Amino acid sequence: MNPASTGASTVVGAGSSAASCVVDSRMAPGGAGYRRMSFALFLAGVATFALLYSTQALLPLISGDFGVSASDASWTVAAATGGLAVFVLPMSALSERFGRRTVMTASLGVAVTVGLVVPFAPSLGWLVALRALQGAALAGLPASATAYLAEEVRPKALVTAIGLFVAGNSVGGMSGRVITGWVAQEWGWRVAVGVLGVIAVGCAVAFRLLLPVPRHFRAGSLRPGVLVRTVRGHLANPLLRRLYAIGALFMTVFGGVYTVIGYRLTSAPFSLPQGVVGSIFLVYLVGTVSASAAGRLVGRLGRRGALYAAGGTTAVGLVLSLVDALSLVLLGLVLITAGFFAGHAVASSAVGKTATEGRAQASALYQSAYYVGSSAGSTVGAVAFHGGGWAGAVGVGLVAVAGVVAITVAGSRAAMRSAGAVGVRA
Repeated sequence: MNPASTGASTVVGAGSSAASCVVDSRMAPGGAGYRRMSFALFLAGVATFALLYSTQALLPLISGDFGVSASDASWTVAAATGGLAVFVLPMSALSERFGRRTVMTASLGVAVTVGLVVPFAPSLGWLVALRALQGAALAGLPASATAYLAEEVRPKALVTAIGLFVAGNSVGGMSGRVITGWVAQEWGWRVAVGVLGVIAVGCAVAFRLLLPVPRHFRAGSLRPGVLVRTVRGHLANPLLRRLYAIGALFMTVFGGVYTVIGYRLTSAPFSLPQGVVGSIFLVYLVGTVSASAAGRLVGRLGRRGALYAAGGTTAVGLVLSLVDALSLVLLGLVLITAGFFAGHAVASSAVGKTATEGRAQASALYQSAYYVGSSAGSTVGAVAFHGGGWAGAVGVGLVAVAGVVAITVAGSRAAMRSAGAVGVRA
């Protein structure tokens, strides 16, 4: 198979006596292999977010069905994201040994199977347990996908490629919530979750058929000592630590806002029906655009500038959402969503570029921090909403955004000190 047919690039250079040809067989935009890979991982992203947050828009209905509070019902979200956070690192180790494609396929297979069982949960306890299992199964997707892209895609196209995967996350999150909202309004939350499970099965099958066989994967070791040394090395890197914290804080905002927004909009002064509340999640389309544009944003502003822009956009959205006017609440959600997905795409792609070895573990640590942030945001946001209403949830979000800005400022100062030290040595 020639490079053009896989989306690979060819670089030709002339020597003093003869031309030498260096072939970069990694995928590049424009090639058929790149397009297949992008669509396959887009579908994996759709299935991941649709399943992971399948109960989020339905929490008011779940509360009513089981007779529990918002904070209790929020555990159906926190258990899934928590399960993913705990198992993402072990799953990344398996992907180093058995391959990214194999682990992603197995993870999606188990997750969609559990998704077909979730609608039959007889109690809240069973529902939370099944959701935790589903989250643990999905743990094989995020880190393995990022590592696959880092190995199979040219470096200059990496941010864009990861942005497309993140865009799939946003489409999955949006479509899952919209579909479940309208279906649940007519037939209840159980049928809604079941419909989503069937859709995820279709995405999983298409993903497996479309994803190209990796050409640059090299099997690693499953020895615990090797894994521990790799993880320690990543955690010793100050830049990676900052990126992990930024991912967690951005997701704290997002998880908190979207866990309790349904309660806010179904209550006075809005009192919207469940189907309309589900349609509110169409704002996720903004996240699809902002994640896909993250590469251009970094090109114009640099990584830290892009993170400042994402954090500022999110903060403005949080403040606007405080006003009891539906138009301003919607505008606030648009800005929160755009800022979150842009910040996530920038931070996650920076992890892939920063880690030169053990990329799956580096990505897994980011994903673990990211979903710990989601679990924390879902739980703390629900508690804050219960105690202080929407203003309480917004307060949690603003504190998290302030953390993103503070960490980015610290990174800027560290970069300036490093540049100064290089200048002195020179």
